[in-house]
Amino acid sequence: MAQPIRIAIVEDHELTRIGLEAALQRRDGIEVVGDAANGYQGLNLLKTKKPDLAIVDIGLPDIDGIEMIRLFRESLGEAPSPTKILMLTMHKGEDSVMAAFAAGADAYCMKDINMDKLEEAIRSTYEGNPWIDPTIASIVLQQLRQNTPSSAVDKDKTIQIKGLEGDYAEIVGSAGLTDREIEILQLIVRGSSNAEIAAQLFVTVGTIKTHVRHILNKLCVDDRTHAAVLALRAGLIE
Repeated sequence: MAQPIRIAIVEDHELTRIGLEAALQRRDGIEVVGDAANGYQGLNLLKTKKPDLAIVDIGLPDIDGIEMIRLFRESLGEAPSPTKILMLTMHKGEDSVMAAFAAGADAYCMKDINMDKLEEAIRSTYEGNPWIDPTIASIVLQQLRQNTPSSAVDKDKTIQIKGLEGDYAEIVGSAGLTDREIEILQLIVRGSSNAEIAAQLFVTVGTIKTHVRHILNKLCVDDRTHAAVLALRAGLIE
C-alpha cells in the first residue's frame, strides 16, 4: 500500500486551519502531520516534521508566508528540499504571486478552490508538477515569457523566476515530446491560438488539437497555460 502524502498546514485563522485539516484527513492517501498558526511556528514545523508538502497562507501574523518559505529554503543550503510548498491564499496580485514563486513556492491556489481541486493540486504538486490556479496562471506565464524581474512585497527588492529548474527539466525531459510537439509548445508559449499554429504549420486545426492533447497528456497538465509554464520553468523554451 502506498505511503500517504504527509501534509503540514500553516494558517493563522483557526477555523480555516481546523476545517482544512478535518477535510484533508477524510481524503484517502493524505495524512496531516502538524499545523502552525504563524510563520516561525511553521518554519519549525517544516524543519522538524519534514512533511512531503506544506500548505502555507501568505497573511501570517509574525512573518508572512513568503518570508517563511524563503527562510526555509535558505536553511537547506544546497540540499534538495524534502518539502513541496503549496500557497493557499486570497492574495492574487502580481507582486504576491511572483514573490511567492521566487521564494520557492511550488504551487499557488486561491482559497475559494473546492476540495476536489485542492486535492488535485496537492497530488500534482507532490508528484513534482507545478499547479497554478487558473485565475493567476496568466500572471506567471507573462513573467516567465519576459524573464524580467517583478517587484516583490518589499519594494526595495526585486525577484526573478529562474528559467531552468532541475525538477521541472527532469519532468519535461522524460515526457517524450516529439520535435513537432516541441515546435507547437514553443508557439503556445508565444501566445498563438490553435488556428494561428495550424496556419503557420500548414495543417488543420484538428491536427493541432490532437497534438495539443498529446502534449497535455505527456506533461500531465490540464491546459495550455500549465503546459507553457512547465516548459518555461524547465528551460525547454527560451
